[in-house]
Amino acid sequence: MQLPALTWPTGAPVLTVILDATRSEGAHNDVILDRWADLRRSCDLQGVDEVPSTDAEAVTDALERPTWAAGPHGRVLVAASGRILLDRVLPEPPAVGRAVVADRPHAFALARVADAAVQYLLIESDRAGARLSLREASAAAADHMIEVQEVDGGHEDLTKVRPGGMLARDRVDNRAEDSWERNAEAVAAEVDRIVADRRPDLVLLTGDVRSCPLVTAALDAHAREVLVEVPGGSRSEGVNARAFAAAVDDAVADFRARRREVVVARFRQEVGRDGEAVLGIADALDVLRRGQVAELVLDAGTVGPPSRLSERTLWIGADALTLGTTPDELADLGVSDASEVRADLAIGRAVLDQAAGITITDLQDVPDGLGAVLRWSDAATPAETAFSQSGDTARARGAV
Repeated sequence: MQLPALTWPTGAPVLTVILDATRSEGAHNDVILDRWADLRRSCDLQGVDEVPSTDAEAVTDALERPTWAAGPHGRVLVAASGRILLDRVLPEPPAVGRAVVADRPHAFALARVADAAVQYLLIESDRAGARLSLREASAAAADHMIEVQEVDGGHEDLTKVRPGGMLARDRVDNRAEDSWERNAEAVAAEVDRIVADRRPDLVLLTGDVRSCPLVTAALDAHAREVLVEVPGGSRSEGVNARAFAAAVDDAVADFRARRREVVVARFRQEVGRDGEAVLGIADALDVLRRGQVAELVLDAGTVGPPSRLSERTLWIGADALTLGTTPDELADLGVSDASEVRADLAIGRAVLDQAAGITITDLQDVPDGLGAVLRWSDAATPAETAFSQSGDTARARGAV
């Protein structure tokens, strides 16, 4: 998944916070502020002596505004020069909270944001038209709704009646059905426009049982490709809002899983044919140095928090693409003043600087829980062998 596009001040420290944003029983926000206070005291400082006070205050101010998300959830914030650069909700809280100050945002936290991010268009349809709302699933409550509009087709013969006489009855029925179709076409035309202009990841359709099939039939191919019907919603009042919200969450979660599967399938295909993919940290460092990585593929335990990679260190130079396992390796790259940093931060720097994506999935059968899909390969690119989900697991773990 492509990481959020952020611009941070050159030379200024950047604070990244990932924490459990679940409120207490009484829906109080104080427990979240207490978690942040603990994280501030234990913050990992890279290149600075303390957390910049203006950044800490900006995070505190942001956390004082609740997300209003229901149930357990997490939150990622990035701050620099006293401003919040990113504030996003995660569908699940992290196992532990973490805060780090470095020269860039923490790419693994951004990977969690990218995995959660789904922009979807919700169509709440009835026979007169529809309510269309463009939403971002990972945004805090204040930013969740991007755009909303009502579409009315303007054709008012909406209800079938039963007057005496077969001919009159048929005429009324035909007029009503024609109105439904015209109104559905008006809705579909606006949906097609939004899909073309805003390119949502997902289009969710709910509402009247007669109007929904008509809207579906009138949509163009691009909208139908990302269309999912979700029962239980309505343009009018009276629906079970909690049950419908859960159904929307399920549809979004299914999409996120499918999106991951596409990347993982390509990764395993490329590994299986000795193609444009590598396995394990040693080979990943090699291709990161050469700017070959299109997508880093990580096991969830490798991403964290807690990240297994945070327990290891690498050596880096001023250039984010100069990284290795020893100072001698950096010296061979012409770096005389190498610094030792956490492996997750070093790898994240290289990912950000070559605009690579990160996909989080289950990669327990891959050495180090880490692999990469490449933009290109050549004779110097490490060759790999496919690993299965079962029999090769032990061999994979012993390969590095």
